Amino acid sequence: MAEIVRWLMTAPDAPLERVVAAVPVPGPGQALVEVAGCGVCHTDLGFYYEGVRTRAPLPLALGHEVSGFVRAAGAGAEHLIGQAVVVPAVLPCGDCEHCLAGRGTVCARQFMPGNDGHGGFASHLLVPARGLCPVPGCSDADQELGQPGLTLRSLSVLADAASTAYQAVVRASLEPGGAVVVVGAGGVGIYAVQLARHFGARVIALDVDPARREQALALGADKALDAAADRRSLRSEVKAFVAGSRGGVRVFECSGHPGGQELAFELLGPAGVLLVVGFTSTKVSIRLSRLMALDAQAIGNWGCLPEHYPTLLELVRSGAVAVAPLCETFPLDDVQQVLEAVRAHRIHGRPVLIP
Repeated sequence: MAEIVRWLMTAPDAPLERVVAAVPVPGPGQALVEVAGCGVCHTDLGFYYEGVRTRAPLPLALGHEVSGFVRAAGAGAEHLIGQAVVVPAVLPCGDCEHCLAGRGTVCARQFMPGNDGHGGFASHLLVPARGLCPVPGCSDADQELGQPGLTLRSLSVLADAASTAYQAVVRASLEPGGAVVVVGAGGVGIYAVQLARHFGARVIALDVDPARREQALALGADKALDAAADRRSLRSEVKAFVAGSRGGVRVFECSGHPGGQELAFELLGPAGVLLVVGFTSTKVSIRLSRLMALDAQAIGNWGCLPEHYPTLLELVRSGAVAVAPLCETFPLDDVQQVLEAVRAHRIHGRPVLIP
């Protein structure tokens, strides 16, 4: 291998440029990953279309949902060569004060592919080796891994969509028989639905898209409502649903939409917990004193700690969490058209780019 390919963002909304580059040489503690699949996330759309700034300067290959094979490694990481891995979207340094306190997602030296350096819109990428999640028993990118259609390529979505939901559910301290409201049952929210149900909660999903509501019901939601319906009636139906449940209601805001965030805040009940998972750069109007009056909490969730990935991987491989049916694959060379289609809501599954 003498060269690699990257699709570079040179400026917001400018056509991506296909660039052939020299193979990067891993330094100590680094790994060169050959990409098997790279999911397309709405965060990528934020960087590309909305002017959200990447931490690394442009030009930059976006893409932070990556799975693949380690093809080379620097000192201290040689044991990973040849290993199939999922690359967490947030890779903490592991050594700083925050990391040692278990708060690696706020590590100042964290590496996010497609933000802190080149990401997975490429044939290969260079990442810190620490925190990579091995996929045992996988020797081929198209090999089925325990469930029909589940391959290393589709496991790329564990890097963010599924794992972000997993960490949020873990942080919510769900009780069996508790009640969960998921606002936005799309790319991340559909995993919050499945995982909350797996942990024994009763789940109600809210989304403006009828197809997403149907999918949420098929994957474990007890009820699904139109998020665009009258707010008063929505509050009434949700209140009736959560009545008698154990513990305060857990509300997962996964829409990343101003209206969804305001709705999620309104649906909090006594001793409830709001998990803010979706992102929007738009300001929202809420009455913060509601937290005081309800003795409720609001918790932000950024990515997922690498130590959670092996457990999530086993849930997926066992079939407890569906992944493959939620993915659509596309050639990496079609990345420009895929971004445009996702922006226009013409792709309903999670797009996975295949080099």
